[in-house]
Amino acid sequence: MARLSKPSMDWVLVFVPVSIVAELLGHPVFVFITAGLAIVPLAGLIGRSTEQIANRVGPRLGGLLNATFGNITELIVSVLLINANNFFIVKASLIGSILGNLLLVLGISFIVGGFRHKEQRFNPRAAGVHSASLLLAVAGLLMPALLVLTTPDVGFVQREVVSGIVAIVLIVLYVAALVFTEITHAHLFASANPEERTASWSMRTSVIVLVVSALLVGLESDWLVGSLTPAIQALSLPPIFVGLIVIPIIGNAAEHSSAVFFAIKNRLDVTLEIAVGSSTQVAMFVAPILVFISLALGHPMDFVFTAFEIAVVSVGTLIVALIALEGRSNWLSGMQLVGAYIVIAAAGFFIKSTT
Repeated sequence: MARLSKPSMDWVLVFVPVSIVAELLGHPVFVFITAGLAIVPLAGLIGRSTEQIANRVGPRLGGLLNATFGNITELIVSVLLINANNFFIVKASLIGSILGNLLLVLGISFIVGGFRHKEQRFNPRAAGVHSASLLLAVAGLLMPALLVLTTPDVGFVQREVVSGIVAIVLIVLYVAALVFTEITHAHLFASANPEERTASWSMRTSVIVLVVSALLVGLESDWLVGSLTPAIQALSLPPIFVGLIVIPIIGNAAEHSSAVFFAIKNRLDVTLEIAVGSSTQVAMFVAPILVFISLALGHPMDFVFTAFEIAVVSVGTLIVALIALEGRSNWLSGMQLVGAYIVIAAAGFFIKSTT
């Protein structure tokens, strides 16, 4: 059987030199657009190089590597936003990344796969573990917000302490879920038709591509964040819409295309792992670790999200949890997920920043 090749977005790398020119010219809108486009293929290269390394070091260490570098682009962008004190956009982008994977990516995958295959099946155990983890993360997001809502005079120190405790608990639970799915109970999550995975790149090539891509993502992200405020003003875009929709799509575009590709090939377990697994990682690892990174940077960020952000991520998680119970999908399920995402995006466009 011929080996399937995932879609490549390498041609978009042309925007790397274009963004350099834009930065030299000093046009913020041009910098914002070209830097955002340049990040898309670079994020894809990070994912491919990590996968190549994972294929060489074995499934257990490989799973850890994929979990560690899976959302490195979002982490880099978020750190730079924190350093620029754009906390409102950071939090919106974290929620947007979760929603984008849960509703938009999974929805498009179900639609495309459903039109080609009347009904598709996936491992409900794996989807159930991710759904339970996401529900726990939603509870973690809710507690600090409830504290602020019910105790308006709560101080900065108290908010940071609660945020830190929530962050630690979520990280511990995320690591525990990794150990459960990758080590102690890995047999429960094995694919019925496992693909033989071999590395086509040398270890040296994989490491070089990973390091260079990560450095370039850091550079492009710096330009993206630096041009963010003037670009938002020039384009008259609501800040929460940029954080909720635009930035997550930039950081996850390459991953999105891979999820859809595997759905077309009727490998929905892989699609679920990319989409729902990525959301779980953002909610239980990336978002909590940013609390501690912000403290190290001297720009402390709490774990208090807005009512709108908590509501939409709760809705998205519940919808996917209900779908996961069945262990199967069709194009109608996909339409429902995408429809929910469009409604949330429309509402987000009209929400005004309060910070």
